[in-house]
Amino acid sequence: MAAKVRGSLIAAWALAAAVAAGAAGAALVPDVRNTRHNLSVSGPGTTKAVSETQVCVFCHTPHAATSGVTPLWNRALSNATYSPYTSSSLDANAIQGSLDQPGGSSKLCLSCHDGTLAIGNVNVLAGQGSGTPGTVSIPMSGAGPGGVTPGGSGTTTGFTRNLGVDLTNDHPISLNFTSALATRDGELRAVDANQRWPAGSGTVIGVRAPGYRPTLPLESTGAGGVGQVQCGTCHDPHLRETDTTRGNHKFLRLNRFQQATPTNNHDVVNDIICLSCHDKNQGSGAWAYSAHANPLVATPTYLATPAAQRDFPANLPVWKAACLNCHDTHTVPGARRLLRESTDSVSTPKTGGDSALEQTCYQCHTDSASSIITPSTTVPNIRSDFQLPRRMPITSIDQPAGSEAHDIGGNFTDGFIDCATAANRCGVDSIESRAKLGVANLNNRHAECTDCHNPHRVVKFRSLVGNPAGSLSGAPDAAGTHTHTDTTGYTHSNIASGVLRGTWGVEPIYGSASFQSLPTSYQVKRGDPGTSANIGVTATYVTREYQICLKCHSDYGYSDNNAYPVGNRPTLGYTGGTPSTTNNLTQYTNQAKEFQAPFSHKGEVTTTDSGAGSAFSTNNHRSWHPVMDSTGRTAAVRGGMTANNWFAPWRNAVGVQTMYCSDCHGSSTGTTTAIPANGENGDPWGPHGSTNNFILKGTWASSTGVSDRSPTAADIAANGLCFKCHSINQYGDRNASGVSGFGSGTDNYHALHADRIGRVRCSWCHIAVPHGWKNKAFLVNLNDVGPEAGQTGNAEWRMSASNQYYNQEPYYLNAKLKVRTFARSGSWSDTNCGSRNVGPFLGTNTNDTQSGKNWMGSVCRPSP
Repeated sequence: MAAKVRGSLIAAWALAAAVAAGAAGAALVPDVRNTRHNLSVSGPGTTKAVSETQVCVFCHTPHAATSGVTPLWNRALSNATYSPYTSSSLDANAIQGSLDQPGGSSKLCLSCHDGTLAIGNVNVLAGQGSGTPGTVSIPMSGAGPGGVTPGGSGTTTGFTRNLGVDLTNDHPISLNFTSALATRDGELRAVDANQRWPAGSGTVIGVRAPGYRPTLPLESTGAGGVGQVQCGTCHDPHLRETDTTRGNHKFLRLNRFQQATPTNNHDVVNDIICLSCHDKNQGSGAWAYSAHANPLVATPTYLATPAAQRDFPANLPVWKAACLNCHDTHTVPGARRLLRESTDSVSTPKTGGDSALEQTCYQCHTDSASSIITPSTTVPNIRSDFQLPRRMPITSIDQPAGSEAHDIGGNFTDGFIDCATAANRCGVDSIESRAKLGVANLNNRHAECTDCHNPHRVVKFRSLVGNPAGSLSGAPDAAGTHTHTDTTGYTHSNIASGVLRGTWGVEPIYGSASFQSLPTSYQVKRGDPGTSANIGVTATYVTREYQICLKCHSDYGYSDNNAYPVGNRPTLGYTGGTPSTTNNLTQYTNQAKEFQAPFSHKGEVTTTDSGAGSAFSTNNHRSWHPVMDSTGRTAAVRGGMTANNWFAPWRNAVGVQTMYCSDCHGSSTGTTTAIPANGENGDPWGPHGSTNNFILKGTWASSTGVSDRSPTAADIAANGLCFKCHSINQYGDRNASGVSGFGSGTDNYHALHADRIGRVRCSWCHIAVPHGWKNKAFLVNLNDVGPEAGQTGNAEWRMSASNQYYNQEPYYLNAKLKVRTFARSGSWSDTNCGSRNVGPFLGTNTNDTQSGKNWMGSVCRPSP
């Protein structure tokens, strides 16, 4: 009879525990006997007693339990002082200060899992104890040195459950899970005043009370009894997963993996456990439809060896691994933000080391021989680009500080954004302070994957707002990069693509149209678009690629005293960067200053505020590559020029189209195209690295141009950057047909110069940094050398022979052109060029009076 009663009680307890585990736990049963926590001789694991048959004794005792510890704890607690998790993006640090020492269930778990106490040491065994709690020893096999929890793949790896006392690489515990935390973070479940979620019912999150058992119990271990996250919030040490196809369940109260297609709404039955606390969808399905969670996109599966290393089921698809692709709640020491395999260790698996965020991404975004997932052309190989000779400084070796400077979130206010408010959300939006970008300290200059991409929000759509606009639920596009084909029939744009969705950037605000002036302010663009279809530049979130680039490549990201030729801007020459003095440059330029596209300078207009000298206003205006906005200079406005002077797609909508920074910057591409090698799913888009200086898709130097009256095979093989958009046969061939804006209505003076001079170099007439300029068509004018070259006023450079040039960083590279008067496009003549003889003069050369053909004959013949 007693046995029947005991059996009934056990069955009732098991049923209650299963219900408490939630509907998602249908395959979870309280069956400690068949888990690794059964340390008796009958246990299924490799660490177990030599002969002891009792199952519960390793944790519990009905008598002589550790004082003040429930439930009837049969072990001593460690006296260790722990280093808790911390991060600049951990908003709990700003609210409660440093996290408390482990409490509640965490102390119990750590009595085995911190490696300070032998796992066979208990208070009482078979009714017998000692005067010192925790000193009765049960002989064990398979334990680590001293009988502690074994090291697994090594205690300095992320594949051990001997966690040590350094918990900085482990999920935070003793964290107050409050509404204040959720508000400040922005992507945590908003608990109510009683710390319950959903508000009121609290079926998922809450502090247990009589008659109330939430699935994920907070523990009243905080000051004043506030509910905190402890180990027992996520883990129940008695649970077993009955469905062996789901792999090692790690004693979790909910799913370790995503079990069904994720949706915008929380699904306790099918969602990975992380989503019960972390609301990454934010009402729009941002995470559910992301490229890392969408079953229509994240289809590659894990290879056998990495799956086994991670305790993943065989052939687990990326979308089911979900958060665990990139995060590990007990990751390798040295990693930050719980990123998986995120250190610079060269071991497999990683063994300690310093933080290297990119290594997490490189698990999949690498070559097929190194990837942990099945080969797929749809997963771009980014790692190889970052190993090219010229690359963004993504490794600590390449960064000036010699260590990883990237650090999101924090408690700061820097003039353009306030990350100290109670609802700042700076961490989830990956915001960095300007100081961390390099303002006042160039040693902080860096690049990391999350500077440009938000892995929780990237989507496989051509446009950041999905297809149709405002919806992410439809079938993904062929790629998440922008539409760019060398074909007719569409207008190229600068609208950010899906891989840039949800990151952050800046929009410059200008107080002057002058090339010589810096922006007066910046507007920070941040957050996920949600269901908005707005792609306007005024949106609160990033809608343009350049907004991402400019947060680093402008005086938003570094100090700029606007002094030229040399100021306090970042310098060339970092490891992996373009060597100093390349193209005469020693410092980088301010791209926000250069790319400005003043509306009043669109088209063919006369302006007085371009930054050019006052004598050069007529028919002159600022010029820019249409990164921020179109130029308004259509083929008709350019004097009826031939659109075929450009390759497709640039000939499609001359003067109306816009472009990306990454149309010019990225790994080297074939001649006549900006499309990465091997097409859509070949080499990646983006300025990760290149074989060319300045991370350009082609070469750009004083030699860029043509070496004869028609392009030679060597000219074409040189892969000049300009000729990926501008047809080398129109700009460098004496036999070119069609009309150029540099002509007199029916002529092409580029072709004429190739014929008369015998060779042409782009930088003779155009600036060396062709982002934007004070003169039309990026034309240098050695009659008007101004502040951009360090002149307090405007001076004239004199030259009298073909071997004489003007060189001055950053904009003048073997420059020769002197413009006396600017002409409208299509109305140029020889008399527009030559010396003005108005001074002041630069250089010791003579010939400051010749103009027109006489001047050209003096300075361009014989061939320079």
